[in-house]
Amino acid sequence: MTTKIDAPAPATTTAKASPIIESRDQLIASFARGEKPAERWRIGTEHEKFVYATSDHHAPSYDEKGGIRDLLMALTEHGWVPVEELGPDGTTNVIALTGADGSVSLEPAGQFELSGAPLENLHQTCAETGRHLRQVKEAGDRLGVGFLGLGMWPDKARADLPVMPKGRYGIMRQHMPRVGSMGLDMMLRTCTIQVNLDYAAEADMVQKFRVGLALQPLATALFANSPFTEGKPNGMLSYRSHIWSDTDPARTGMLPFVFEDGFGYERYAEYMLDVPMYFVYREGRYIDAAGLSFRDFLKGELSVLPGEKPTLDDWTDHLSTAFPEVRLKTFLEMRGADGGPWNRICALPALWVGLLYDSQALDAAWDLVKGWSIEDRQSLRDAVPKLALDAPLPGGGKLRDVAAEVLEIAHRGLAARARTNAAGDDETGFLDPLREIVRRGKVPAEMLLERYEGAWGGDISRVYAEESF
Repeated sequence: MTTKIDAPAPATTTAKASPIIESRDQLIASFARGEKPAERWRIGTEHEKFVYATSDHHAPSYDEKGGIRDLLMALTEHGWVPVEELGPDGTTNVIALTGADGSVSLEPAGQFELSGAPLENLHQTCAETGRHLRQVKEAGDRLGVGFLGLGMWPDKARADLPVMPKGRYGIMRQHMPRVGSMGLDMMLRTCTIQVNLDYAAEADMVQKFRVGLALQPLATALFANSPFTEGKPNGMLSYRSHIWSDTDPARTGMLPFVFEDGFGYERYAEYMLDVPMYFVYREGRYIDAAGLSFRDFLKGELSVLPGEKPTLDDWTDHLSTAFPEVRLKTFLEMRGADGGPWNRICALPALWVGLLYDSQALDAAWDLVKGWSIEDRQSLRDAVPKLALDAPLPGGGKLRDVAAEVLEIAHRGLAARARTNAAGDDETGFLDPLREIVRRGKVPAEMLLERYEGAWGGDISRVYAEESF
């Protein structure tokens, strides 16, 4: 399993090295290659954070002194290896790092991401997170930058933000306004925590996909942490989640077909063939294919590469351009959570590992949601950005009414795994931040709003002192 979500930078192979796709069976087989026995299941955790200058809180550009490039290069002192990309002007830019702990990459406006290595247990995941945060804080102290753990920039307009020199982002920035009103906000102003998990076989993938989709709104609610836009409350608790509702309907959403009879690798491949393309990567450059059809590419009829058929690497790249609430590659990505502080980075994989990596827990979670209709699931997802745990639950009540039960199922799943650290602690303690949210009855965004309206006196700059890593 890999945890990198924005291939090909840094590591797509060339077209020559990758087999040409001769049949649709190869597309389906690409998902089957992800199958692993349970003893080889791993946990890949990704987390993003905002970078700001400690002097005046501006978002640093790539090239400025003490900016994003300098931050990347500072981390090479810890053994990270730079990855370069050829820019449109022929110059090369360091746009990522690789190392034992996975990869460090840049989101479009310089959001700093660790895509962690595939690890066996949550103790390793949290240790990896701690190492990364210590490294970036050490580099940040020298460079005069800090790191903010939220789901959305609390005080920045789009115009305030830099753009990183990554080829695919230029294509996306041009395309996003054609298909939705908030795609640029998604790119420039949001941060997330994600976890990538394995499956044993097609049927196991299907059940995990269904549980992940149905309960993704609960993860969104528990991690809701983006209540401010340009310095003021925005009326949402997870504005980051709201942004996805009008980013690009062709590549986002709750994927109702996942719950239909017969869903599996083939049906997901069909979905991906209907997702419009963004780009093709050739000889170190991105070719703009935004809005074009991968089906045409299969026939050798892609207008930007006439007569050329795709490679398996092209398919892998294309899979990374869909953004549903759960995404399938050779693993499953849980994509619903806002960015947040250190302890919630560890809590997100704990939730999903507990629910999905133990068969009894997975069955119990499915029993909880299997009666929800397509309309039920969509209504819940639509309500959560504004209401979080107060979102109406299918069949009556509120989402908070099942939150404790879901956490208990996750607890039992983690306990059954019995993965302990040197002190003999199992993985269940990583759920504690979520238990506290449920016990308190307020999600992180509600706590931020209370401070904004109370102790902060409406001064959003206080967020930098209190929510930085």
